Amino acid sequence: MSRDFVLAYTQARRPTLVPEFTVRTAADVVALWEAIQREHDTAGQAGCRQAAQVSNPPFWAAAWPGGQALARYVLDHPESVAFRTVLDLGSGSGLVALAAARAGASSVMASDVDPYCPAAIAVNAAANDVTGIQVVGNVLDGDDVPDIEVILAGDVCYDRAMTERVLPFLHAAARRGCDVLLGDPDRAYLPRTGLEFVAAYDVPEVDAPTSRRTTVWRVRAARPMSSARPAGLNPDRSPTGGTPCAAPCSPS
Repeated sequence: MSRDFVLAYTQARRPTLVPEFTVRTAADVVALWEAIQREHDTAGQAGCRQAAQVSNPPFWAAAWPGGQALARYVLDHPESVAFRTVLDLGSGSGLVALAAARAGASSVMASDVDPYCPAAIAVNAAANDVTGIQVVGNVLDGDDVPDIEVILAGDVCYDRAMTERVLPFLHAAARRGCDVLLGDPDRAYLPRTGLEFVAAYDVPEVDAPTSRRTTVWRVRAARPMSSARPAGLNPDRSPTGGTPCAAPCSPS
């Protein structure tokens, strides 16, 4: 998808917790989503083979709390990724991938299924003079990702279906010896077991005077007994409050 589209419908902003970077975000996600749908419809009418079905919110157009916390941790603790191969799972805007690259990772792979993510990540990387990020699609359903030493996953537990897809992948990676870090602002489906506390940050809410406590966890090798909390412990269901994303994309 077009970089021009990303530039036209987003604004350059510095995430509050990670002001070292500038990323493209949308002040009105609904308006952006409608613009994406219009572009999709136009491409479909023109017979464009690359036209993709638009079913998920544009998570790539926001700097979500889990991603900001992970990026902050990586920048403050470059030894967590330096000289290591890194996968940013559910990359979205690419903020976490940018932090990993800036912190000295030997290689960075950014994975997301949203067709606009490659353009968004490319725009954000160029704006921050970061090079070498490899953008890939779905890695959850294929063979093991080769030569990955660190997996960073921000805000991926925002609905039950997504959590049940991602957690087995992360625990399997941990069993293989991969260091797996998960950033989460206490969303409803964050598992209660199988995690080790690493750090916590108060991430300011967008356009609000409040902040959200967001934790960086290390995913343990053992799979948890349950991948979701009992209903009612936390009202969050998705980062947007709207329809959860059924595919492996994430608000990073």
